[in-house]
Amino acid sequence: MNEVTDAFVAVAGGVSCSREHNVRNLVLTRRGPDDLNGIVEWEVMSVGSSRVAERIRRPHWSLARTWLLQPGLPGGGDAFDSAAAGRADIVVLDIEDGLPDSQKADGRQAVAEYLGTGGRAWVRINCVSTPAWSADLDALAQTPGLAGVMLAKTEGADDVAATAARLPEGTPVVALVESALGLESAADIARTPGCGRIAFGVGDFRRDTGMSDDPTVLAYARARLVVASRAAQLPAPIDGPTLRTAANRLARETAVAKAAGMSGRLCLDPAHAETINSLLSPSPMEIDEARRTLAQLDAPAGPYDGSVGPTKARAEAVLALAAKLGLD
Repeated sequence: MNEVTDAFVAVAGGVSCSREHNVRNLVLTRRGPDDLNGIVEWEVMSVGSSRVAERIRRPHWSLARTWLLQPGLPGGGDAFDSAAAGRADIVVLDIEDGLPDSQKADGRQAVAEYLGTGGRAWVRINCVSTPAWSADLDALAQTPGLAGVMLAKTEGADDVAATAARLPEGTPVVALVESALGLESAADIARTPGCGRIAFGVGDFRRDTGMSDDPTVLAYARARLVVASRAAQLPAPIDGPTLRTAANRLARETAVAKAAGMSGRLCLDPAHAETINSLLSPSPMEIDEARRTLAQLDAPAGPYDGSVGPTKARAEAVLALAAKLGLD
């Protein structure tokens, strides 16, 4: 721990903790009856030169909507803190495509130092087929602030298994599917112990396959990832990002992801996080509609046919998600 500077108390679902240390992050979790889907994560962060403690409520990674890819730049500690204090549910320090090859060694060291001195974040590491993969894990695996790993260009179950074997037990791996081979292996990837979620690397997938960015063209790929995730009892997958230069498409592309059954998105611009979080959460209208639906179906004289069970389950799922995100 660092120097004693202040005392704070964080409370989450009846769980409280008090410490007298200057730390960037304190994470408290509460498990509900449905295990991971019931976890609420609180972070108490001291951010910036003033080291002022801020209380920020974020959903657990299994429910996270916005995954901000923050370049893991050398000397980037202040930028990492700024990203952590923003609206994104998850910050992913990117030492794969977020850095040119010439900066990867220094960036890796900067991220390791950040995670070893009170910072907390996920890290996107290089793919298994590169020497950088092993170097990334050597530098990062034992840092206390490593929240999870996003594995670039995952192409098979062995990629996830090899990565998980190098990490402390219980460290989640998000498998980033970015190629035709990865898509064909999606079901096996999702079932691999250690795989926490699947993400869709749209840009590299399009480069590999020659497909356009038309949602109709990519619907098959998204559906494959959604079905693979559901069959493996994983949370819904994470869709690719909207480019910084295409902010006018942000809402439309987020709506496509939601309609496809995805519950998160990668994010390249911190300014996109608020819109993504809002659109991937149940809206007030959806919550009200779900409540009305349940009231009608639960009424003594309510209608009953083969549609009641699925309709009721969908309404209950909307309300359950709203509760977990603190929207009820």
